[in-house]
Amino acid sequence: MSERKGLQRLGRFGLRALRITASTVSIVELLRSDWGGGVTAALAWFAFVQVERRLPPDSQE
Repeated sequence: MSERKGLQRLGRFGLRALRITASTVSIVELLRSDWGGGVTAALAWFAFVQVERRLPPDSQE
């Protein structure tokens, strides 16, 4: 069971990393006036946030 918890924690970490990366890319692209890339990265960030909200809470057992 501990292997499953480890994979869940790794998955949450990966999702968090993707979310942070997408928001950073979005801001940078919008500041460079690349609207297509900025909006696409913002939509990716939004999708990652929605997925993260739908995950069950991480139990600290």
